Amino acid sequence: MNTFKAETTNTYIQRINKVFTYIDENLDSDLSLATIAKIAHYSPYHFHRIFKAITNEPLQVYINRKRIEKAAGLLFRTKELSIKEIYLQCGFSSHAAFTKLFKKFYEISPLEFRKTNPNKYRKIGQQGVQTEKYLCNLEQLLHWRGMNTTIAIKQVPELHFATLTQIGIQGLQNAFTNLMNWARPKGLLSNSNFKMGTIFYDSFKVTSSDKVRMKACLLTDNPIPSEGDIEELTFTAQKCIVARFEIKPEEFEKSWTSVFMWMNENGYTKADKPPYEVYHNNFNEHPEKICIVDMCVPVL
Repeated sequence: MNTFKAETTNTYIQRINKVFTYIDENLDSDLSLATIAKIAHYSPYHFHRIFKAITNEPLQVYINRKRIEKAAGLLFRTKELSIKEIYLQCGFSSHAAFTKLFKKFYEISPLEFRKTNPNKYRKIGQQGVQTEKYLCNLEQLLHWRGMNTTIAIKQVPELHFATLTQIGIQGLQNAFTNLMNWARPKGLLSNSNFKMGTIFYDSFKVTSSDKVRMKACLLTDNPIPSEGDIEELTFTAQKCIVARFEIKPEEFEKSWTSVFMWMNENGYTKADKPPYEVYHNNFNEHPEKICIVDMCVPVL
């Protein structure tokens, strides 16, 4: 039996989306149950049940994970920040509390994590003799990137999306199906500029694939009013790395890795906005199952 009535589910999801955004933007602040419940306009007890039912995680577990994942990203991306500066940015009051929780997630200390994760996204546990193999793989990746993409810095105009939040990679296809079923009777799929996309609020580098938060999205010419669990989202005009790929589905991870490597190689810094994909075809209709996709990273 469903925990909540069907007619109220959309309201829950809309309010939880506001909570996701608030947590992302305030990881260094007070994120107590009372504070977050107030953002969602529910009592703390009621909100706790709603949040866990939707995310499959208690609120504090979710917040701790987001803080640790942000810290992990800062550890291997920003060598100029001290560990103290990082844990304070991520909402921890002491080195001991930060280290204890970090080791629970990654099984090594923050300092060890930083040493084993240099700028080239080397995986935890790779040592010694594997370095030569890694460098070979890196050269192959750079060659592959040169053969399979064009990358440029572009000023992307304002974009409008109709979106559906999805947590975990396994349900993403269903999210797209539900979004298209919603859009079809509105005539949005017959638009000549019709494109689908995915917005990523977590990184697969530090977040488990069943916890990654994404939005399946449909690009629209104008803002579409939010309706039920379909949420309107507008990206203001912004400077982005835009990489056009023609790839197979299993090559997406490699493609994203190569884009972020390009960003580091060329001295750009990721802006505090989520990266996203825009699809230019349905790969299932391509004779070779090739997906034509733009991978976009907002930069400063």
